[in-house]
Amino acid sequence: MTTPFSPPLYMQRYQFVIDYVKTYRPKKVIDFGCAECCLLKKLKFHRNGIQLLVGVDINSVVLLKRMHTLAPLISDYLQPSDGPLTIELYQGSVTEREPCTRGFDLVTCVELIEHLELVEVASFSEVVFGYMSPGAVIVSTPNAEFNPLLPGLRGFRNYDHKFEWTRAEFESWAHKVCRDYGYSVHFTGVGEAVGHWREVGFCTQIAVFQRNFHDSMSNAERLEPSVYRLMYKVVYPSLSDNNIYQRTLVNEVLYEAQHLRQEWLSRMDSSNNAHFCAPPLMHLFQHGAEGGTPDWQPVYQQGGTICVPLACVWSSPRVRVLCGSVQRLREELLEDERVRMSADGTVLNLPAADAEEAEEKEEVEEEEDVKAVSVVANSVEEDWDRELGCYGNI
Repeated sequence: MTTPFSPPLYMQRYQFVIDYVKTYRPKKVIDFGCAECCLLKKLKFHRNGIQLLVGVDINSVVLLKRMHTLAPLISDYLQPSDGPLTIELYQGSVTEREPCTRGFDLVTCVELIEHLELVEVASFSEVVFGYMSPGAVIVSTPNAEFNPLLPGLRGFRNYDHKFEWTRAEFESWAHKVCRDYGYSVHFTGVGEAVGHWREVGFCTQIAVFQRNFHDSMSNAERLEPSVYRLMYKVVYPSLSDNNIYQRTLVNEVLYEAQHLRQEWLSRMDSSNNAHFCAPPLMHLFQHGAEGGTPDWQPVYQQGGTICVPLACVWSSPRVRVLCGSVQRLREELLEDERVRMSADGTVLNLPAADAEEAEEKEEVEEEEDVKAVSVVANSVEEDWDRELGCYGNI
């Protein structure tokens, strides 16, 4: 069924959840009825502080088909996020008690409840609000009062809908949930009618529940699944992993140092001053060790080495964000074998010639040696009669 909304109604529902997450920044979010994982993909893209993102659906075939769309992209490895993110997909029902679903900050049920039998709604309420007891719950469902405004619609909006509530029915159920399980609720929606039809309310009605009490489960250790079936799990690269942080920092430092080295070489070539040399910089960290900004010093050359003061690298905004202080930067670099530094840890040492240039020079020297040998060999005249005559008296 098509609806006269722009953007489409399903996108407005997803955006509502995204805006809520952006405002309240829950760390642990679970989406029931995740189906093709569309909302999960949007949430993992926007992040907004989410550390654990879980999807649950009864249809394992759909999950198997769509789960790899949640895998990290190349950009996630090249630019790891600051915070951790784990994504999990489970096959299971929202009416089943699963220990690993407890302690979440936000539960979303977007266009889910109407797919349950009416007799299952009580179990849904008890599991989500009673057993799981999350900090907040977002429930969206069709508004039956809006249906007459939808062109060509007869009956329910989807063949699998078991019921569709009016606003009064939806609000009656929500208020009972609040009384039974200690929540407060706010009603809103997406897809508003125009003109005098506005009195029928939103096309999709939404209830946002907030828990009225503190739950110690939010900080409790998470249990292993015992009812649901784990279909997919992926841990995204992040700077909270020490190995990834170290690799990212060193890569940024080496990139910046190579950039400064290349700039210096280009400047020297243009000025024909390739033998320029500055003195060693022993006083670089007079202010930097306390976390301040060290005095800027130029790049210089000593023999076959280009010396890039750490102060120059520290001027990179990305390096500053990653490290926080010059002293910490120096300590991190001294621990990495990929980085060549001066004895006092104030200068990065880079070769004056690129590896490719060195290889080309070596190949040229080898070719010249071969040519020299060939010239000598070609200059020797072969006289086999004389050579054999030397053995005539044997």
